Amino acid sequence: MKRTRLIGALALTTAVMLGTAGCVANANANKGDGASGSSANQSLTVAYSEGGTTLDPAEANDGTSDTLVLASYDQLVTYGTKTVDGKQVSDTATIKPMIAEKWEADAAHTTYTFTLRKDVTFQDGKKLTASDVVRSYEHIKASASASFLYKMAGIDTVTAKDDHTVVITLTAPNHLFLQIIPMYSFSIIDMDQVDKNGGAKWLATNTAGSGPYKIDSYDPATAAKLTASPSYWGAEPAIGTVNIKFIGDASNRLQLVQKGSVDMALEIAPKDLKGLNGKDGLVVDSRPSNKILFFAMNNKIAPFDNPKVREAITYAIPYDKLISDVMQGQASPMRSAVASSTPGFTDKGYDAKHDLDKAKQLLADAGYPNGFSFDFTLGSGFPDWNDDAVLIQAELAKIGVTMNIHNMARAQFLEALAGKNVQSYISRWTSFVNDPGYHLGLLMTTSGSSNYMNYDNPTVDSLWKQASTESDAAQRNELYGQMQQQIDADAPWGYLYEYNIAVTERKEVKGYTSYPDGLIRFFQLSKTS
Repeated sequence: MKRTRLIGALALTTAVMLGTAGCVANANANKGDGASGSSANQSLTVAYSEGGTTLDPAEANDGTSDTLVLASYDQLVTYGTKTVDGKQVSDTATIKPMIAEKWEADAAHTTYTFTLRKDVTFQDGKKLTASDVVRSYEHIKASASASFLYKMAGIDTVTAKDDHTVVITLTAPNHLFLQIIPMYSFSIIDMDQVDKNGGAKWLATNTAGSGPYKIDSYDPATAAKLTASPSYWGAEPAIGTVNIKFIGDASNRLQLVQKGSVDMALEIAPKDLKGLNGKDGLVVDSRPSNKILFFAMNNKIAPFDNPKVREAITYAIPYDKLISDVMQGQASPMRSAVASSTPGFTDKGYDAKHDLDKAKQLLADAGYPNGFSFDFTLGSGFPDWNDDAVLIQAELAKIGVTMNIHNMARAQFLEALAGKNVQSYISRWTSFVNDPGYHLGLLMTTSGSSNYMNYDNPTVDSLWKQASTESDAAQRNELYGQMQQQIDADAPWGYLYEYNIAVTERKEVKGYTSYPDGLIRFFQLSKTS
């Protein structure tokens, strides 16, 4: 699920304009983080849990698809990086050049002029021009998935002033604009090549980008192979070949990385991570993230149309046990609709805790003194979800509530959520833009594209609209704080936990950098001999 820093447009634009002289070199250095030497002899093998669904940047909506897009495409601008406690992390408050070597905003912060590099070519050899940017943004605007982001960024028009100048106008000043367009969804595509191959459907299984890697082969059921693009404009990646294996079973991924058959493995079960760091030549890089897990209740389906019932459920959830027994400490408490690492986070409205007596009282107040029965849909693919559901089911039984668990394959689960008729479910979410406006706009506004539980509060909608055009960061945070407190009172979710992002890798792998989206940038990696 598409999941996405808080900074005023004036401050951000000023920083960009003041730093233009050194920006191009910095962009190339960022591209080559960890890349020290030729890519001819270095290869990397990575085990992912699933094979993705599409290579179309505007329609990609899962971690594997998103990663492949980032490897094969560029965007106008990108996020910076920094070192924190000896580890490389993203610096999403700093926007750096990518295809655009510089940009500036007008005094009203509604018109942005981007000057493009002149040395960028697509992987088929065609020179990239402003026309390609315009057509790519048209493709994004017309897409089923990324069009909501296009609107959230406040984009009105995208025009080519000349071959190397793009002008983007906004409907109003928007602090999210420069935060959203570095996302993979806003990749620049050779739409001429798309036209030659029959149209946008071709992009689902092919690429037309200018990124650091070419996708030589891709079978979502088994594997993908990437090789460094010889025509890439940026620094040469240290890793010349990336082999990705799609392995659904977490224990199999673990065995492969332990044996050295793969260099990195993702989504290893928390119980298996315990004691693994430093064993068999492995490093477990576990970091807090803004990835959250929540128990959603459909606000339009009884009895969850009653806020007291929803609140009762939140008091019956065994939060500490979920973190200790299921996640084995690879998670932390969640105390708001946004993650604690998100600027503008507040837990002032949060008071839910595991209290069965209070849960029973709230049920009685809501007219359900003897409890009730409801359907819970459990999507496949994530072991912690299954364990969480069983523990929650057992606690609800203690207050007379019967939770009927219905298992569903992931593809069908996502389709069912989109229909907004699922009575209750567990889902996780990562906001790729670490900003409450982005996060709450997608999940908690009435028209939010991922508001699958039908949460509807006019006050929340009004506050979000006010914040979206507020230039003062402190005032925006105040508005977002009011939103969070109102959401807490309405209890559309039970807040389960915030995940750690854990990457298990051989000790030879260097350069892993964590981003809010949780995606690996292969061009930043290298291996020691």
